Amino acid sequence: MRHQGGYGRLAAAFALAGLSSCAMVQETPEPTPGSVKINEDPYPSTYQRYPGALTYIHGATILDGEGGRIDNGSIILADGKVQAVGGPELAAPAGAFSIDAHARFVTPGIIDVHSHLGDYPSPGVASLSDGNEATSPARPEVWAEHSVWPQDPGFSRALANGGITTLQILPGSANLFGGRSVVLKNVPARTVQGMKFPGAPYGLKMACGENPKRVYGSKNQMPQTRMGNIAYVRQTWARAQEYRRKWHKYEVAGGEIPVRDLAMDTLRGVLDGKILVHNHCYRADEMAIMIDVAKEFGYKISTFHHAVESYKIADLLRENGICSAMWADWYGFKMESYDAINENIAFVHNAGACAIVHSDDPNGIQRLNQEAAKAMASGRRAGIDISEATAWTWLSSNPAKALGIFDKTGSLKAGKMADVVLWNGNPFSAYTRPDKVWIDGTLMYDAANPRLRPVSDFELGQPGEGDVK
Repeated sequence: MRHQGGYGRLAAAFALAGLSSCAMVQETPEPTPGSVKINEDPYPSTYQRYPGALTYIHGATILDGEGGRIDNGSIILADGKVQAVGGPELAAPAGAFSIDAHARFVTPGIIDVHSHLGDYPSPGVASLSDGNEATSPARPEVWAEHSVWPQDPGFSRALANGGITTLQILPGSANLFGGRSVVLKNVPARTVQGMKFPGAPYGLKMACGENPKRVYGSKNQMPQTRMGNIAYVRQTWARAQEYRRKWHKYEVAGGEIPVRDLAMDTLRGVLDGKILVHNHCYRADEMAIMIDVAKEFGYKISTFHHAVESYKIADLLRENGICSAMWADWYGFKMESYDAINENIAFVHNAGACAIVHSDDPNGIQRLNQEAAKAMASGRRAGIDISEATAWTWLSSNPAKALGIFDKTGSLKAGKMADVVLWNGNPFSAYTRPDKVWIDGTLMYDAANPRLRPVSDFELGQPGEGDVK
């Protein structure tokens, strides 16, 4: 009896222990699906607009950036925004700084969608050459902003000589996947984050054609041909789709956390529609192939850059909602740029597609207004009637749309950022230059005031310090 009783007590103890163990297991909370999140903005903008003044500009010819023109127009800037735009009936608010702009033009600030300022700064020496991570054909993990040198004197030249208020800094085109781009406000800052355009989407720089196959073919590795380019691109997107599926499964159902891959994070951002694709591509046939690749893998191309043969497929670009960022007349420096025409921009615009004038050059960025003038003139000679107001869309509203920031800037509409240029004449003249430039309603450059000519610390004491000629 004692044995049975001892056995019974022992069995009861084990049973209690078992129940206790079960209770402990049941009380442990299940893993929350997707509890681990990837920070999609680890380097947030710290941009703060400079203090501005209530400003009233009147008597100007206003090109509003959306194709509209107001003669003898007036505009009010306050609290960093365009407050009102109208004709002579728009009265000056009390206490406003008033500018008589008769015989002069007012436009939105120019937006350059293709720049390498800061990544390939001046002086152009090897130690400052930071735009191409040419170590693999696919480098989507690199970010252009991590190479941007805010002290680049090119920023102030672009502001003072070119009226550039916003610009996208892209990695170079050595790679099929060059990395992330960043959109900047053209203001002096100690850090690149102090220049970052608040809320602007990231971009992904891609490239097709000669550059990747030349860079890697010369190393006797893939890609060595155009078919190699496309095969490598497709395989990379296939990997990105699988990475996206793993993370989506984890975020919905929980379980084991997928291994983080910085390159795939960028490509997943594209597949999720959060990162915009900017594709370096010259030839029409290659642009058409890249459109098909995008459809195969479920992403959208925002803009083809350089795109000297866009005139051949303008209807495809229109149908797929893709912009072309083009030069007015650069061509012939390599085979894929050979079949260009001066009417390219005008023909793309005339077909109803999105046309943009871009620079890709530290000097060209200082005269994009003249590049637009040349493109407009070429179109007119071809029988396309393009007004000055329409041509300005190539410099402001269309680039803003391509960068995903048109709700904030790119035209002179009430409520938008007061990114404004007052020109000393007609901006389509080679003799005209900026008189004053405002960014977020702050006067950042004034040709009549030497104290309002930004000079980077690097330039101080150097020959040509602050030179804007």
